[in-house]
Amino acid sequence: MNVGTAQLTARPVTPPSLRERAAEVLWANWTGTSTVPSRDLYPHQWSWDSAFIAIGLRHLSPLRAQLELETLLCAQWGDGRVPHIVFNPAVPLDAYFPSPDFWRSTTAGRTAGAPGAVHTSGIVQPPVHALSAWLVHRADPGLSRARSFLARVHPRLAAWHGYLLGSRDAGGAGLASVVHPWEQGMDNSPCWDAPLSRVAPADPAAYRRADLDHGAAEDRPTDLDYGRYVRLAADYRDGRYADGAGAFAVEDPSFNALLISSEYALARIEAELGLPDAPEERAARADALTGVLVERLWDAAQGMFFCRDQLSGQLVPERGVGGLVPLILPALPRPVAAALVRTTHGPHFGLGGAARLVPSYDLTGSAFDPRRYWRGPAWFNTNWLLERGLRLHGERARADGLRRALLEVAGESGFAEYVDPYTGRGCGARGFGWSAALALDLLLDDPAGRDEGELRGWTREGFGDD
Repeated sequence: MNVGTAQLTARPVTPPSLRERAAEVLWANWTGTSTVPSRDLYPHQWSWDSAFIAIGLRHLSPLRAQLELETLLCAQWGDGRVPHIVFNPAVPLDAYFPSPDFWRSTTAGRTAGAPGAVHTSGIVQPPVHALSAWLVHRADPGLSRARSFLARVHPRLAAWHGYLLGSRDAGGAGLASVVHPWEQGMDNSPCWDAPLSRVAPADPAAYRRADLDHGAAEDRPTDLDYGRYVRLAADYRDGRYADGAGAFAVEDPSFNALLISSEYALARIEAELGLPDAPEERAARADALTGVLVERLWDAAQGMFFCRDQLSGQLVPERGVGGLVPLILPALPRPVAAALVRTTHGPHFGLGGAARLVPSYDLTGSAFDPRRYWRGPAWFNTNWLLERGLRLHGERARADGLRRALLEVAGESGFAEYVDPYTGRGCGARGFGWSAALALDLLLDDPAGRDEGELRGWTREGFGDD
């Protein structure tokens, strides 16, 4: 053995750390201006994916995190909506369905102010963006101020919230309604089964499901459900993306909780920008909307929030993880927050017991499936939100346990798109953008700094307490 060989073999080869592996995913998925969720299955920019990705990306490159959000917001429509997909023109049309030629945003969306220079979808996704923008700013305030990041994104974020609180207030009480299951983000949840049942599916011969090229059929939505998704989207398009006349309109607790949370964050942005009166008014509205959310969607007997079908006027009696997400709200009444904690750790969701991570749907429900898209598997973004909610409401030990489980499962699954809630076994795409990004955030964010600071800082009483 020569000296060179001895020196080489004496040096142990260590596997890459979770941080390094997560960073590799984000660098591999970076396009130059934004991050794709998955190179194969999702080759474009998705709205709420980018918001979550920016939250993790801020720990690696605050500049890239700012660009992530700026790129998305540059595709905003004139009426304020932020589209759920911004299409990459370099990607072949048959790589993803529905593709730009289905949505026809530049023509069908012209009345609603769709941009003419970029192709997008015509529906939206949950409004995590102001929350993301505020966290990205806090990662490097000097860079943010030097680039006028908040000053540039603030008008777009304000218009986005204005669209949701105005055009999408189908119930007239102040909450936003989604007009398609894809808008809520939990596409295939059993919570949509009853509202979708009145929608006639599109002819399957009229489209080709590109998702089945990259995912197992038993993990994905059924052909019947997918046909109904296509019908709803086509009808919305053919109506020139006008709100208020579709066959599907649902007030969802998760969508609205994220809107309220982002209202608080937008108030923080307005305080940073020195806008007179705006921060207090916006935070007061967020407090009031929390009360409306409880009044309209809370079921005290069941200990969780439910969707309200606007066409029937009834609550949908299906326990989806979206009914737990309002735990992120700082002004939630204490009895409501305590009940949500009990439900999260009870038999329906099993956290700390049967389940490693909170499932997307009731473990005891008749429609539960541990593998099929949003009908049971656990997702990293919803569990990340619940970790924050538990910590926000003083459940530090439970939040710490969920944080540990999320990091373990992220590493074991290769940052899978979603996982079996019992075993943590990965399903869907691997190297998924928000799974890697949110694992990074859990690794590198200081949870101790969030316990009291956010509870005080994201309510009217907290301005000036940074």
